Amino acid sequence: MTISRDQQLSIYDKSRELKKEFNQLVDEFTEGLWRYCLYLTGSHWDGEDLYQETMVKALGNIYQRWHPTNPKPYLYRIATNTWIDHCRKEKRIIGSLEEEEVPAEENPDTLDVEEALNHLISLFTPRQCAVFLLMEVFSFTAKEVAGIVQTTPGAVYATLQRMRTKLKNQPPKSNSKPDSTLNSIKSEDTTIKKYLNALNNGDLEGVLSIFSDNAHNEASLGFQEFTKDEMRSGSMQFGLPGFRAERYQLWGRNVIVVFYDGEQGPEVHDIQYQEIENGKIVLHRSYYFRKEFMFAASEELGYPVQIDKPVVDWN
Repeated sequence: MTISRDQQLSIYDKSRELKKEFNQLVDEFTEGLWRYCLYLTGSHWDGEDLYQETMVKALGNIYQRWHPTNPKPYLYRIATNTWIDHCRKEKRIIGSLEEEEVPAEENPDTLDVEEALNHLISLFTPRQCAVFLLMEVFSFTAKEVAGIVQTTPGAVYATLQRMRTKLKNQPPKSNSKPDSTLNSIKSEDTTIKKYLNALNNGDLEGVLSIFSDNAHNEASLGFQEFTKDEMRSGSMQFGLPGFRAERYQLWGRNVIVVFYDGEQGPEVHDIQYQEIENGKIVLHRSYYFRKEFMFAASEELGYPVQIDKPVVDWN
């Protein structure tokens, strides 16, 4: 059966309305979920990717739920299972959670949880890390954690107690964060230099000339465009924002930061990342719509986020 253009547009409209309702349902949990993904992966970039994949799956899978669903454990379950699946593909040891007798701990509250977060990945398996984070940081019950990581409450208690003992016996040697490097840098990449020059001069055609014809342009959890023509008639139909853009290294990755000159000084309008092949941009990713990511990045950059911008109002 052939689907008409009107039917396609109707499906798109309905899906956007559903996404809006879904965002309203889960909005109060997204900041915590983003931090969970960050702690679980140990990386801002991997954590952001896990968060985005979780949100896409959560919306896409909700039609399979035939019973009223608590959105918070639903989101964390998907994030946990998605991360464990990634770890399996990387041939990492997932580990089992044994339910066994362990001696009671006299001082369970003496552990510095914040200090332990940077040490988890080096000592424990992905499932163990999930148990610790869900119980110690995000205050789920043992029964809820058991459902999320697919084990028993007894195994959750035993795992947590063993982990606390090991963390006390093997404290972290330093509090360094390997992905926190930040430097304003000069790009030696010719393509990026051309892109920055065109962007800062408001040269729309100059910007588009640097993209491949079938470039993937994505504003994460906002929209996707699959060709240069879609970009010209879609996200760029009204031209460029006319703001200043500079190259930075953020959490170990080269990015472009777009600044808006606000009344109190520069504000972070957007953060962009590009992949280049044969002198053309083949992937352009914008974090314009990603509230939690943008606020974390702005703290690292030392500039405030532009909280009131087209289509977005984070007041």
